[in-house]
Amino acid sequence: MKKITTLLFIILVLGFTASNAQPPTIGKPPVSQVLFNQIAQLDSLLFAAYNNQDITTMKSLFSKDLEWYQDNGGLLYYDQVFKNFENILQRDSKINRTLVKGSLSVFPIKDYGAVETGEHRFCHKENGKDDCGTFKFMMLWQKKEGDWKITRVISYDH
Repeated sequence: MKKITTLLFIILVLGFTASNAQPPTIGKPPVSQVLFNQIAQLDSLLFAAYNNQDITTMKSLFSKDLEWYQDNGGLLYYDQVFKNFENILQRDSKINRTLVKGSLSVFPIKDYGAVETGEHRFCHKENGKDDCGTFKFMMLWQKKEGDWKITRVISYDH
């Protein structure tokens, strides 16, 4: 009986372990510090323009074939995205974006550009109080002839 109990215990442990086993870890591609710094600088430029309500600079960083996917807004294209930006920036309450420290990741995309992921915090005044939210984002940057443009955005966790 002791052998059967031990055998059942081993089967249960092995079955439980196998059912909860994680797939082998796949290493992340090496991130070039130069690429990271380039994308971080572009991110900073984009949101300095956003915070300063500089639509012209913002537009210069997006591709005309932009696709913007937002969990609570669906799929938007370049013209609608900038119509929305203009509406947001024209409101009385100044909205401000900051990157959450340590959240930025950048990975190369062979023969295309890079993907940037992170978290950012948006704050504005509402009824005299700060109203803030922290959200996740992913931006696909394409490099053409030395020029970087955002072609896709996924904004989520709103």
